[in-house]
Amino acid sequence: MSGTIYMIPCPIADSESVWDVLPKANLEVMNSLDYFIVENTRSARRFLSKAGIERKIDELEFVELNEHTVSPHDIERMLRPVLEGRSAGVISEAGVPGVADPGADIVALAHRHGVRIVPLVGPSSILMVMMASGQNGQSFAFNGYIAVKEPERSRMIKSLERRAVQERQAQIFIEAPYRNVKLFDTLRRTLSPKIRLTVAADITAKDELIVTRTVEEWLRCEVPNIEKRPTIFVLGI
Repeated sequence: MSGTIYMIPCPIADSESVWDVLPKANLEVMNSLDYFIVENTRSARRFLSKAGIERKIDELEFVELNEHTVSPHDIERMLRPVLEGRSAGVISEAGVPGVADPGADIVALAHRHGVRIVPLVGPSSILMVMMASGQNGQSFAFNGYIAVKEPERSRMIKSLERRAVQERQAQIFIEAPYRNVKLFDTLRRTLSPKIRLTVAADITAKDELIVTRTVEEWLRCEVPNIEKRPTIFVLGI
């Protein structure tokens, strides 16, 4: 009989206490596991140590599933212990695994083998920004990373704007933290004045920033403090 895969959330903001943002009920599951499929071994070990799990960290087995895992054979190898009866925990670098995260690949393969998948409760920046943005929570889309180079970047922004207006659907996207300010300036120059733009940085941290303004209002404001901070953007009407 195969084991179970547990999707284990971790804090979004690394500086915060684990159990300030996660339900303590997750600890029982974490204590039962000795095999983890993770986006980054170092951050996963740090998270489990801060969580205060019962097992010694050095006794646990970690395999990495990230952008460098390109071979289906590698993913099949990671799943093999689960098929042999060993349960596993999947951990992202931040937030919930499997959403905007390579953990989805192991889950897709597990489904094909009939393996049970159990998602645990935890913080998702996508859902949390929607909760706090005032944008359309009835219809929204996560678009991943925005294009980096022009003119593709501006075309993508205008395309997201059209979808927001025509479909009344909030459009969510992210950027590498060191390019946040440049993206914000491009958004202010490219979007229509009445479009509402939400900027959210370091969600769940003590210095969390979540602000929604129209583009014309943002043009009258200073650039928010988002340089090199994990930030998520939402545009809507």
